[in-house]
Amino acid sequence: MSSSILFRGGRVLTPGGFAEAVLVRDGVIAAVGAESDLVRLSPGAEPVDLRGGLLTPGFVDAHIHPVQAGLERAACDLAEIYGLDEYLARIASFAAAHPEKTWISGGGWDMAAFPGGLPHRTQLDFLDRPAYLIQRDHHAAWVNTRALELAGITKDTPDPADGRIERDPDGTPSGVLHEGAMDLVGLLTPRPTAADVEAALLEAQQYLFALGVTGWQDAIVGSYAGSDDQLPAYLSAASSGRLKARVVGALWWDRARGAEQIPELLERRARAEGLDRFRATSVKIMQDGIAENFTAAVIEPYCRCGGTGLSYVDPELLKGYVKELDAHGFQVHFHAIGERAVREALDALTGTSPQNRHHIAHLQIVTPQDVPRFAALGVTANLQTLWATHHAQMDELCIPYLGEERSAWQYPFADLVRHGTRLAAGSDWPVTSADPLQAVHVAVNRTEPGSSVHASYPTAQTPFLPGQSIDLRTALTAYTAGSAWLNRSPAGVIEEGRPADLVVLDRDPFALDPTDIWTTGVRMTFVDGECVADNTAR
Repeated sequence: MSSSILFRGGRVLTPGGFAEAVLVRDGVIAAVGAESDLVRLSPGAEPVDLRGGLLTPGFVDAHIHPVQAGLERAACDLAEIYGLDEYLARIASFAAAHPEKTWISGGGWDMAAFPGGLPHRTQLDFLDRPAYLIQRDHHAAWVNTRALELAGITKDTPDPADGRIERDPDGTPSGVLHEGAMDLVGLLTPRPTAADVEAALLEAQQYLFALGVTGWQDAIVGSYAGSDDQLPAYLSAASSGRLKARVVGALWWDRARGAEQIPELLERRARAEGLDRFRATSVKIMQDGIAENFTAAVIEPYCRCGGTGLSYVDPELLKGYVKELDAHGFQVHFHAIGERAVREALDALTGTSPQNRHHIAHLQIVTPQDVPRFAALGVTANLQTLWATHHAQMDELCIPYLGEERSAWQYPFADLVRHGTRLAAGSDWPVTSADPLQAVHVAVNRTEPGSSVHASYPTAQTPFLPGQSIDLRTALTAYTAGSAWLNRSPAGVIEEGRPADLVVLDRDPFALDPTDIWTTGVRMTFVDGECVADNTAR
């Protein structure tokens, strides 16, 4: 590409509406406006024909796990298939192809593929090696009998404070480890080398570029659920110039410790100072688990099974921790699924500085009383919109246990918008697809995209709480300007003086029937005016 590029031949998504063309010089947006005007301004500029498509800002994923995704793609990857038979065939094939591996590791299995959401150790006992396979949501692991034996886990092993060992009726561990119990086996698996981790990061970066993602916030930078710390890989890739995306790392808050870890977080943040593409300015606090295994923190007990889930950090202590993090200028990035966890996060953020751009991710269940508090406190709602559909995990493992009233509080995107809440958006990849356009489709339609593994589920095309859908521009803005603002990125908006982080879509989704948004694809992706992905060459 030359130092000047002229994007023309389609529409351009701008904050105020649409333009016809964009001129880029030396990696910066130089002009936005009418095509005829920009043609006169840019003799010799290299043209990029939009072919009737839409030019958008680069997508910024506000909650994602790219290193884990890259490692899983290189391991026994179950993410793109569904059902026990397909899982077992993939596992057997992987084991046969890799006789040198002492463990069968990987992940991506879906709880909804199993009765009650629970696989069993005996289903993996055909293997001649221990197995450790992380669930799609990364909140549980499926292991075989050999792995349990190596870990010394028996019917007498107590549950850890932040997790649960699933058990057969006689108390024998059944082969599913929830939350903190995952580490009982996960830490025994072979460790990837530093080169493996950095290669996974760079492979994930290229995959994300192909989907139009030019920046992200890594939602866990630290040791968690059997994964090693990713900070060294980010520091290495950023220092060498191989990390081209604009990235913020959310440093992991060890929920077994307290404020004594804050000096360590400050030291970890300082290690990234001065880097152009990576900053470690956020802290991730996981306040609860997920509804499907009843570890999401709820106010009233779950229907049928009782219990109110787990608050991983004592809510009263949490207030002090967040106040101290805020005073040190950290952004706090909360995981909160259940309505009690959301309330505890909001309570902890009360009185903090909006300038630190705190945010709460997931927001599966929010009471109507708590919805207005986001805007009032200046807290950003970080949406993972792909989850807001009818699929087996929702209809069979969530709604029956949440009850009618609480089920109606799920993913209240439109209510948040009506109250003036600032939105960001992310995928939680590899939990769900990293494709922003699939997520935008769900935000608008509240139905499964046609490309989804759940698209054939009987009610997949029945809108899920359709009154909570948001319009296309709002959804795209959340995934671009909203997430970029959250990361303090200079990109995310197409206007003069901004970095030319741009995406060429193969069609204009505003011209489509909303039910067809998911058919939109990415043709080209640019970072600082450099083409980092050209899908037309495939």
